[in-house]
Amino acid sequence: MSAGLGVGRHRSARAVVAATAVGVVTLLAFSGCTGTVDPTEGLGGVETPLTSGVAESLDALLAETVALAGASGGLATVSAPWAGEWSGAVGTVGFDEGAEPVSTDTPFRMGRLTGEITCLVLLKLAETGQLALDDEVSEYVDDIPGLDGITLEQLCRDTAGLADYMSTLRTHFLRNPERVWPEGELIASSLASDRVGEPGQTWSPSRTNLLLAALAAERATHRSWEELASQYVFGPLGLAHTSLPSPTAAAPSGALGAYAALPGGDGAPDCAARVDVSDQSSSIGGGAAGAVSTLADAARLNEAFATGALIGDHLERQQWTTTSIAADAPAWQTQGIGGMQYGTMRGVVSEAPGMLTASLTDPKSGLTVVVVLNNSTSGAEFVREAAFAFASLGSKTAPVADEDRPLIELPWSADQATEQMKALAKCPIESGPAEEAPAEEAPAEEAPAEEAPAEEAPAEG
Repeated sequence: MSAGLGVGRHRSARAVVAATAVGVVTLLAFSGCTGTVDPTEGLGGVETPLTSGVAESLDALLAETVALAGASGGLATVSAPWAGEWSGAVGTVGFDEGAEPVSTDTPFRMGRLTGEITCLVLLKLAETGQLALDDEVSEYVDDIPGLDGITLEQLCRDTAGLADYMSTLRTHFLRNPERVWPEGELIASSLASDRVGEPGQTWSPSRTNLLLAALAAERATHRSWEELASQYVFGPLGLAHTSLPSPTAAAPSGALGAYAALPGGDGAPDCAARVDVSDQSSSIGGGAAGAVSTLADAARLNEAFATGALIGDHLERQQWTTTSIAADAPAWQTQGIGGMQYGTMRGVVSEAPGMLTASLTDPKSGLTVVVVLNNSTSGAEFVREAAFAFASLGSKTAPVADEDRPLIELPWSADQATEQMKALAKCPIESGPAEEAPAEEAPAEEAPAEEAPAEEAPAEG
């Protein structure tokens, strides 16, 4: 069952829809944006919910995604400027009896989506001449040995060659989530591991890179991450519900919980050993992956990140002059400064302790997708495929009167992405009789044929 509401491109209101199959509730959510930058200016936009047929397909897809992820709840949004918007919320914020229903206003941990903020800050500091992207990190972070030859740009392109501290500390985070971790300890853990490559040579997602990028920005300006993010990102975009909590702060009131399965004796997830990491310190991610946001804020942030709305044309071209992530990777998966490009969609997918998040935007059409799930067991590739499925359905929505549907050629289909999700799901929750798979709405005109997806490549962590 779905409910609709007129919604504007400035996200002054959002339709909340949900499928009843797995405890979905239907709500209405409102959020105001008072920033000075509209990241989708010039892309049109209609103040209407997506049609009931599309909304029902998206409802069903979200319900299936949450069940496959083994999550207690999840939320998602799809914005297609030529057709309208949809937002959905499924399940409850936690597995405890009496847990609150999820709504599209529910705050959640962003994971590596936080890195979009950090890398946008670096780009803004470069634009204003406070640093240069080809500066070496050691110019600013001179008290940590072993950083010679690594540039600020390589940090945000994930080509610095540094190991991700998450790979060695993940189990510690899951078993003791409230511990406060000094960033120096996290960086030291990474530097104690083998390098994944020489600077600039190998793409390898690493939270260590983003921690160092945030630290370099603070050292270069003698200002905190929070101050820089407020001036250069939150303020201009009107992101009133996005912040980096204190490392000792409790989880935000009403926030989406966080869960994960501990590894068993064979190293594979033990689905029966699910842990609650809802009360975790933001220091686990910091300026790399520690921020908290809402669905509307995350969508607006990614629109700005993908379109270059906060930076000049020169830096926008540099940011999205993408490079291959691996010799054997599909040509449609490339890396820019701070995020990935999948076909025409730009953004970040992330696995953080207890949370999967993905946010993607096509900068030409404005098609935007955000997906949030509160069980991280299935990994970043799972939520990436979920975002792909939502993007495919969104790309085919028929235009409303006086609008034209843009040509968006995605190298995957909703069916292909859903099948990939099923293959990647590690601890799915049985949801009763199988539901009919969501059908892709037939547009008013024939849709362009989609290419079969190439061989899978590693997702961002």
